[in-house]
Amino acid sequence: MEKTRIDKWLWAVRIFKTRTLASNNCKKGNIRINEEKVKPSYNVQIGDLVGVHKNGFNLIFRVEKVISKRVGAPLAVQCYENLTSEDELNKFSDWFIGKGRPEVREKGAGRPTKKDRRVLEDFKDGFID
Repeated sequence: MEKTRIDKWLWAVRIFKTRTLASNNCKKGNIRINEEKVKPSYNVQIGDLVGVHKNGFNLIFRVEKVISKRVGAPLAVQCYENLTSEDELNKFSDWFIGKGRPEVREKGAGRPTKKDRRVLEDFKDGFID
């Protein structure tokens, strides 16, 4: 029976951008397999239900194929079945519609610096979770 680490699998199927992010989310308790919190070293198998709490969303996947190398998006989608409910998938659009104006930058201010961009991203992250 094929097995691979959960942090590797989450990274390989492109649920997280880096393996470090996947590992840190496991350590925080944001990853559950069959309703139990797991460590990054937990071995995932075909048929396992993987619950991911990411950016305020609760995503649920069933493992269809176990891989440990990162693959392209079309191949990655074949490795899991997305069981996330429609209500959960529409949560962001339901919350966001009509809530605010687009961001405006003062004329002549130029592009945001790296520091400005990081401050803005940190500010936005507080509202998504």
